[in-house]
Amino acid sequence: MTTKLSTASAPTDDGRIARGALRTPVGVIGVEASDIGLRRVGWRRDRTPYEVSGEDAAAQLAHRALNQLSRYFAGELTEFDLPLDLPELGVSTRAVLMVLKDTVGYGQTITYGELADRSGALEDAAVPARAIGSIMGSNPVPIVIACHRVVASDGLGGYSGGEAGRGRETKTWLLEHEGALPPTLL
Repeated sequence: MTTKLSTASAPTDDGRIARGALRTPVGVIGVEASDIGLRRVGWRRDRTPYEVSGEDAAAQLAHRALNQLSRYFAGELTEFDLPLDLPELGVSTRAVLMVLKDTVGYGQTITYGELADRSGALEDAAVPARAIGSIMGSNPVPIVIACHRVVASDGLGGYSGGEAGRGRETKTWLLEHEGALPPTLL
């Protein structure tokens, strides 16, 4: 795994957003962070890793996110310890993603239906199982909030992460990496 880096940042209405990217076994993954927390994790189409510029709070958080992702892919980290800045999420989406983050750890899986049931215990987050897949697909910080751990009751299910056209392959790799891919899911 290569952590080759260059620079990029862009101002927004909310302040500076720091960006960086690293090469991983499942493609080049980029991060975006504000001075409040991590805003985005995603696969880069141009496949070019680059370094975070600056020393401000946003840059420090982006560096920290890249470091933790690098350690995750090296098998050295099983839980991310990053503040999140996800203002665009609706109440139900945020609640479901936080239930996933807080209750399904490294090496574990949960079905879409089980996550719906678990999330339904929260009054403001009652979501039908069929909507869970859409929420997972809109997750702005995959891997950090591990939507790859959500599987279908009869198999692997889909995955919107990864390089174009390689979602299921990426989901399989991530679950194998965590030792969470039961043979019944293949």
